[in-house]
Amino acid sequence: MANKSLTGLESFIKLLPTGTLFIYLLLNPVLTNDGECSTANKVMSSILIALCSFSCVFSCFTDSFKGTDGSRKYGIVTKTGLWTYANPGSVDLSKYKLRIADFVHAVFVVAVFETLVLLDANTASCFYPRFRETQKTLIMALPPVVGVASAAIFAIFPSKRNGIGYAPVGEEEETKKGSDSA
Repeated sequence: MANKSLTGLESFIKLLPTGTLFIYLLLNPVLTNDGECSTANKVMSSILIALCSFSCVFSCFTDSFKGTDGSRKYGIVTKTGLWTYANPGSVDLSKYKLRIADFVHAVFVVAVFETLVLLDANTASCFYPRFRETQKTLIMALPPVVGVASAAIFAIFPSKRNGIGYAPVGEEEETKKGSDSA
């Protein structure tokens, strides 16, 4: 039971859009003018939110494999297998087919990202300034609900994808063992 919980937690952490959220939080104060938005600020902020949301979804549809030369190769998951720029050699890329779980993970990753983004103080002040009265209640209730629902889905249906930037767990352990013995 503990192993399944830790595997679910690993999947949850792997799928969370931490890099994308960091970029959003870095650019958000500038683009929203610290919550004092003009029409241009709203347009630029909307574009940033759309690009970051796309980044979250896109990451759910990437995977990697170890090439015949031993290096990590990345690609985009399709209905016929992994599409990659690299020569796969003798690796069977058809086993990386698109699954329904990929879409489920993408929906929940975007839900987590959008919850964090849309309840940000600058974003709220920019897009819906009269929201302050109910914002406190929503900020207290919505993130835990979305977080628990997403964590449950990621624990029940862990991602088998090793997207860009995440090495497979077995490979991480091999790398640690190899560096310890050196």
